[in-house]
Amino acid sequence: MPKMKTVKGISKRFRKTKNGKLVYSHAFARHLMTGKNTKRKRKLRKKGIASPVEFRRYAPLLHN
Repeated sequence: MPKMKTVKGISKRFRKTKNGKLVYSHAFARHLMTGKNTKRKRKLRKKGIASPVEFRRYAPLLHN
């Protein structure tokens, strides 16, 4: 049986933490920042943690 391949698009977007959770960077934080208020931009700086539904969907695709 060959090895399972990692889905590279998922591996570029998510990484596993020490406790096994998936973290990702928020979308909408790259450009056009002048139209967003300060509170929104500050929240976009922090990493997001995948919900349990997202975890069940994406964790098997990482294979690490």
